[in-house]
Amino acid sequence: MRKKVVRKKKYGAGVAAVCLTGVILLAGCGSGGETTSTPGDLDMIGDTTDTPSGVDVTGEATDTPDDSGNTGEAAGESGNPDAAGRDAAKYEAGQEDGGISGGLSGSPQEEPSATENARSAEQEDTAEKSEFSAADGGGFSADMKEKRAMTGGYLESCYSYEWEPGQYSAEEYSQWEETGFVSVMAEPLSTFAADVDTASYSNLRRLIREGYTLEGIPEGAVRIEELLNYFDYDHKGPSKEEPFGVTTQIGRCPWNENADLLMIGLKTQEIDYAQAPPSNLVFLLDVSGSMDSYDKLPLLQEAFGLLAEHLTGRDRISVVTYAEDTRTVLDGVRGSETEKIVTTLNALTANGGTYGSKGIETAYALAEQHFIQGGNNRIILATDGDLNIGMTSEKELEDLITAKKESGIFLSVLGFGTGNIKDNKMEILADKGNGNYAYIDNLQEARKVLVEEMAATLLTVCKDVKFQVEFNPAVVESYRLLGYENRALASEDFHDDTKDAGEIGAGHSVTVLYEIIRKGAGNHAKLEKGIEDLKYGREYKEALAADRTAAGQYPSASMKEWLTLSIRYKRPAEKCSSILEYPVGYESYTSTPDEDFVFAAAVAEFGLLVSHSRYPENASLYHVDKTLRSLELTDAYRKEFVELANTLYSTVR
Repeated sequence: MRKKVVRKKKYGAGVAAVCLTGVILLAGCGSGGETTSTPGDLDMIGDTTDTPSGVDVTGEATDTPDDSGNTGEAAGESGNPDAAGRDAAKYEAGQEDGGISGGLSGSPQEEPSATENARSAEQEDTAEKSEFSAADGGGFSADMKEKRAMTGGYLESCYSYEWEPGQYSAEEYSQWEETGFVSVMAEPLSTFAADVDTASYSNLRRLIREGYTLEGIPEGAVRIEELLNYFDYDHKGPSKEEPFGVTTQIGRCPWNENADLLMIGLKTQEIDYAQAPPSNLVFLLDVSGSMDSYDKLPLLQEAFGLLAEHLTGRDRISVVTYAEDTRTVLDGVRGSETEKIVTTLNALTANGGTYGSKGIETAYALAEQHFIQGGNNRIILATDGDLNIGMTSEKELEDLITAKKESGIFLSVLGFGTGNIKDNKMEILADKGNGNYAYIDNLQEARKVLVEEMAATLLTVCKDVKFQVEFNPAVVESYRLLGYENRALASEDFHDDTKDAGEIGAGHSVTVLYEIIRKGAGNHAKLEKGIEDLKYGREYKEALAADRTAAGQYPSASMKEWLTLSIRYKRPAEKCSSILEYPVGYESYTSTPDEDFVFAAAVAEFGLLVSHSRYPENASLYHVDKTLRSLELTDAYRKEFVELANTLYSTVR
């Protein structure tokens, strides 16, 4: 019974507060009126009483929750109820929401329904209250909306209460021209660099969890190839002395009834990091003022602490920090000195400007000083990318890194934080520094990148990897590469060993999807539907019949190669490339594609939508959701993707 009484008392206090607000507004806005000072809070019978925090309007002491849902006693223990209560656990194993197995979190909660708002008084009093709610998709929480409604319409006419996620964001993304279908007769060769970056996917996950709608996702934030390559696939591994294995599969395209979908999978050999060559690693850490946030420096410290636990006595570890200036805080210690490395990391604090270019130069100098001949020499840069001192433009950074990469030192980039991340700069640094780029939005992602995929992240086995696909015009009429717009190369660059391309680590897989329209199979589906209304309907029918006869069961396609895949690569320490060729024919076609193919197709279809593609065909969130739910997925990361897709779908259905 006491819970119900407290609830009524709280409601009474709320009404009293609203009445007081009305008195102040009338006094302040009225013409010629005097403003009166009212000490304390008005109680229900109109008397003025001093009401300290934690005391209700009748004078009975209560435990009043703060914004984080803690009572005054609990808040006192935490030290900072606003930051410590919400922020400290937010990056642990995903987010604060309920999650799935493996520590991965699920989707953000949806706005409470009418039924949920009618829950018992006991539930209301113990539920955590929040003034703002990202789950509402921007704006005030349902609780605050109810309070606003009690004030009438005057304040509505004075102020705007609505906001959208990202409205005041300083995040930066590069934008690339999307390519539609290309005629084989016009461009028989499709050439691009390999890409194993995954930053776009984990950043998209963060955006969806923050409450972004489909329309609100920033232009340039999504790169389809990084969505595809975030996941592991059962691609064939290398055999004999080859550096990688290649898998191909062709099936119908789920979102385009006129096209087939070609999947190309490349996978390098997996190795245990303990069996890897010794590493010379320089941790280049941004400790500028912009990193002073729970999801930046504290998460960075946790992430590198995880990595430190798996280093060996053969490794040499250095730590360079940069803010307004640079500092070398560890210089070539053994990787087995875990406690020393972790203690150094935990002592870091964030403050000052961001002299990133000087930090890069210092890190390269230190890496060269401890260079291991025949070993793995790498700088791992951790930052939000917000450089504001020294070289700061994309072009300046590109020139700096391009000159440094010839030293045989690789550069990997880990992005952290929200609100001001410079995705464009971090991607440039990794691409031009012969490295990879990942975005760390929570501790689970840090564990995935730096522990589970440690060898793939830190140990390059092939560099300057280039793909070139030559289509057979007797079989293929046109094609479209999904993603890789920022990796496109001129056809002549494929044979030019001076042209930079992508790096692949041990155990990495690269997945590529093409939409293909076959010659003779035609683009006739739409034509057949309206053929009776055409003046030359009979002639069109004859032409279609001839096409079917010529194509039949596609005898020409079944007897001929459809395309040839050529891959160039260099060994990590070499400057001359080698080439491997893989012809692909009808034997790769299947009417019952496997789970990898179906899942990758769903990821690509989702990617077309969230990247705001100009060529989505019939792609839809409904179809993505339906496809994913038809699969019996066991992988935790794939299950997480199902939840993310469903979360976004729930905002439009």
